[in-house]
Amino acid sequence: MSDTPTDIGKNPRPGDSYVQSFARGLEVIRSFSAAAPQQTLSEVAASSGLTRAGARRILLTLQTLGYVESDGRLFRLTPRIMDLGFAYLSSMPIWDLAEPSMEALAGEVRESCSAAVLDGHDIVYVLRIHTHKIMSTNLGVGSRLPAFWTSMGRMLLAGLPDERVIALMNDLPRKRFTPRTVVEDAELLARVQTARAQGWCLIDQELEEGLISVAAPLRDRAGRTVAALNISGQANRTSAKVMQRDLLPVLLRTADTISGLLGTRRG
Repeated sequence: MSDTPTDIGKNPRPGDSYVQSFARGLEVIRSFSAAAPQQTLSEVAASSGLTRAGARRILLTLQTLGYVESDGRLFRLTPRIMDLGFAYLSSMPIWDLAEPSMEALAGEVRESCSAAVLDGHDIVYVLRIHTHKIMSTNLGVGSRLPAFWTSMGRMLLAGLPDERVIALMNDLPRKRFTPRTVVEDAELLARVQTARAQGWCLIDQELEEGLISVAAPLRDRAGRTVAALNISGQANRTSAKVMQRDLLPVLLRTADTISGLLGTRRG
């Protein structure tokens, strides 16, 4: 029986440059999540698409390197795994540049603000200035949320051509998170196009009831959207109208400042 992960086997491979054992190791790491923080060998093998023997070799290697620990039956990631994510953050000077401006933004509006990048159908949080707990899930660096139903996600999608957005929608898992969630293709595309045209995006309780947020793009020297910045609030104290009137101008100004540090400005 092959040790090949089922998901990885579906992806194109660039011939001899593809290191299969490394790809398998990443699949094992990705098998751990908030829903499965610790797993048995059999569970890791099943979730990563490997044989037990293949999963065992990788787990023992990760354990030797300090990225995994075990009590003899259950395996779990160690805090050292965060080094892999922070290597990305430290390689991107934008976050060092953005943090002081984001702290000032959160202090001025008295709401949480975050920065995220696009990864497939999801956004990944890369920086967060926390003031209030606004969601049932405690968000932090590395947290993922569905791009099509978040303000930062739609803003990041707006930086892509329509053909790419449509391609992402073609295999998009659909879920109506709240009665306000938009799930129809035409309307989702229209919302992304609106965000692109106006240069900002506001989401009103589509992902979670009570959650409202507004986002603006962060652009690089070439004017490409490389990340998104948002302000999040609770609908019971900040309506969409108030957020657009009072908070959006401050957000856009901060996005201009951060993008300016990168050598460009909005528009």
